[in-house]
Order: sequence, then structure tokens, then C-alpha cells
Amino acid sequence: MKSSLMYKVLTVLSVLVLTASHVSAQILQPATTPNATQKALIRRGYGMFIHFGINTFIDKEWSDGTVPASVYHPTKLDPDQWVRTAKEAGFRYVLLITKHHDGFCLWDSKQTDYDVASSPVKTDVVKAVADACKKYGLKFAIYYSLWDRHEPSFTNKDPQVYVDFMLRQFTELFTNYGPIVEVWLDGGWKRQPGEWGLDQLYRLIKQFNPECAVSVNHTIVNEEGKRQFTLPSNMTEDNKYFFQYFPSDFRLWDPKIITKFDKKQYLHEGKSYYLPFEHTICLSSRWNWFQKKEQLPVRSLDELEELFYWCTDNDNALVINVPPDHTGRIREYEALTVIELGKRLGLSANKPLSKNGTFISLKKPVTATSEDTIKGQASFVNDGNLDSRWQASDTLAELIMDLNPSEAFNKITIFEFQDTENLSDGFSQIRKGRIQEYTIDIWQDGRWQTVYMGTEPMGDCKVIRFPKRYTTSRIRVKVLKATASPSLYEVSVIDLE
Repeated sequence: MKSSLMYKVLTVLSVLVLTASHVSAQILQPATTPNATQKALIRRGYGMFIHFGINTFIDKEWSDGTVPASVYHPTKLDPDQWVRTAKEAGFRYVLLITKHHDGFCLWDSKQTDYDVASSPVKTDVVKAVADACKKYGLKFAIYYSLWDRHEPSFTNKDPQVYVDFMLRQFTELFTNYGPIVEVWLDGGWKRQPGEWGLDQLYRLIKQFNPECAVSVNHTIVNEEGKRQFTLPSNMTEDNKYFFQYFPSDFRLWDPKIITKFDKKQYLHEGKSYYLPFEHTICLSSRWNWFQKKEQLPVRSLDELEELFYWCTDNDNALVINVPPDHTGRIREYEALTVIELGKRLGLSANKPLSKNGTFISLKKPVTATSEDTIKGQASFVNDGNLDSRWQASDTLAELIMDLNPSEAFNKITIFEFQDTENLSDGFSQIRKGRIQEYTIDIWQDGRWQTVYMGTEPMGDCKVIRFPKRYTTSRIRVKVLKATASPSLYEVSVIDLE
């Protein structure tokens, strides 16, 4: 443990802040509309997540706090490049991992020796990123794991001892690196919700920045006081689900995605609170958060674009993880991907986030030549839910959707179910689709007319843009070749006016 005058000053400061009046803080109140904190989060809307730390150097997603600090050794550490990339890509804020579950801190924390100051490369990464955000005009946000597998006080029988440790660390972060606009808390499953001192952390954070948005992963549950998790894709009814972690200014559940019918009202002790949702997804098609030594493929621009539209719709937000590698730089091909995405979306700091077109297919009648009723029925392909799916009961199948013949369209987006092979790090995966060849047909003049022929695998997300607008009473996805029973999450017929 480090001992210094600064440590004593910070400890006293944390106590003073906690006992001070919190009149100016944007404390969560029952509401049916967003408060100032939530409006600011919605306006930001699009951020770059940065996973970087000791795990970057051991090819793991999680480590247990026993990896020596000496392992952290970036050779070309360049946080300015990270934030410059974010700026060029059109992100509005940067969300930095300051401490993951292993407990290794990317700043010089006076509360522990497990940090960058005890490593071969002593650069204060939190400061460097915060300074770069100021330089490039981006907002600065932080991720902090409540679960610390290195810190001895975490196992103390009195939970307050560890809460005090966290209060001191947050005082360091907000005193030295502010302004911080968001705190993303993780690891809450390792203790009961009431043992984290979340109310204390929340009020301390609000003292430093009244409009800082605070949340804990897995924010919402089915039943108050119980850990019966509900997926964000189930959140289609107001005042049905409950806070697990209160107070929280927004909802989190990585890497799950809300529906087109996402609702905003959630209950705590009989009162209803407005909560937007912040999505977190990986740039990598392997779903790795921390970068690996091996160069891994990224998602297609089409998939990233459609996920952007989906996740920022309905006053929600999105952060995309773009992790630096073991040199301490974002790989060039990954940087170029998010920069190109930003250009495709036409992102600008001075205008609202880009929107998709009008969906004319949601909840329209759907039939299929076959369906596996246990794994997924045909009606799931346009329910606005990326967790539900249709699966055929044979290899060659057709899916037919009724449309309003007076509504035109010029774009179709299809999310295909992928079989997955989990890799050794426990998170990463290889994804393989099933549909190899297919056609998109529309009903015209009493017969099916093909408007698109797919002769390559469909993939995670297939986007078909037409040079003209069509109207039809029915549209068909006809599978011509597949390696297994075809399965689709969502088929969206869209009008780009």
C-alpha cells in the first residue's frame, strides 16, 4: 500500500464530500421524461469503448489479480492516437477501462501497488486519455469494476471497508481527471446489490459532476429484491421490471441489444423512473473485448451501420469497443474501419446522429414452408427483437411476409443466426452462418419476381440497397442452399425516403 500525504488528503476529502450538501447534484427522481443527466447521455449517443490493461498482454479476457504488474509493458503507448481515432470516426465520447476485474489500475492510485506506476511503463493512461479528450473536444467517461480480485479489503467481512476503498479511488479519479461524464460499473454479481455502497458512490460522483451518468451492468431484474435477470429484449412494457442496482441513471447489459419497442419506465419501491439504455458491442467479429496478439477480423461495415441505427434509436446510446494492442496503439485496419463507418454515417459533432429509414415490415403477418417451433417460429423474423429467431425444420425453406402494397421500400436488412465456436479465452468466438445461396422475391403481376440473388453466404448481417423503390403485397426469402436448417433473427423491409 502506498503511503503519502496525498493519500491522507484524498481520504479526508472523500469524507468531506460525502457529508457535504448534495443539493446541486442530479439525483435520480421518479419521472416519465429524461432528466438533465439522461438528456446529456442521449445527446452524446455514440462513444468509443477502450479495453486496455494487463489482460492485453496475456491474451485473456479476465485475469484473477495475480498477474505481476511487470507484465504490463506497451512498447509504443499512444493514448493520443486512441482519442484522435475516436474524433476522426465521429464518436462523441470515450469510455475507458480504468480498472477491470483483475484490479490493475491504469492510473497512479495511492490505494494500491497494482497499477501502472508499479509497471515498467509508468504513463498515467487515465490522465493521458482525459487530456486527449480535452484536446480533441470529446467527452470523457470511465469504466470501473466493482469486483477487484487483487484488493485484500474486498474479502473483508465488513463490506464498508471495501466501499471506503472504492470511495477513495473515485475521489482520485474525479479529483485528478475530470470532468467525467459517465461511470460504467461492472462486476456487481460478486456481492449482493446492497453490499456495494452504491448510494455512497453515486452521491460522491454527483458531488464532482452533478450530470455524470452512473449505472451498473445488469441494471434491471424481473422481481424486486431478487436476481432474476431479464434480457433487454424483453423490456417492451413499462413498469413491469425492477432496479437491481439503485440508483442508476441508465440501463446496462453488455452486449445485449434492446428491441424496436424498448420501454423506459422501471420500478423501485413502488415508484417509476425513466431509464434510457446504453449498448456495448465489439468492433471485432470474434467478440473479444481485450485485444489479442493475433490480428482478428472486424465486423463488416454493413453490420456496424445497421447496429448503429438499431442501438441509437429510441433515445438510446451505443459504445463500440476499439481496443489497443500490446504495443499500446489501435491497429490501423481497425482504426480505418470505425473512421470509414463514421464517414458512411455522415457523423458530425454539430448535428443529430444519423437515422435509418422507415420500417414497413414490423409485426406484419409471416408464414414459412417449414419451422422448428421449439427453436423459433416464422413470426419472430419481424418482431423487432434480435434475440428471437425463425428456424426452419429442413434445409431448403421459404419465408413469406405480407406487406402493405401502398408502402414503398428500397432497402432490406437481414440478420442471420450464426453457429458459434467458443475459443479458449472464454469470450471470443468464431461465428459461422448457414445460408449459402438465396433469393429475395416480390409478388408482382401474379407471380414471384426476383429482385436480388445471393450467391455468397449471407453472413451476420446482409444489407440490400435497391436503386429504385418497390411496392408489393408480399416478399419472399427463398433459401436455395444451406449447410443446416436456415435460421434468421430479423428481416427488415425499410424505406429510405
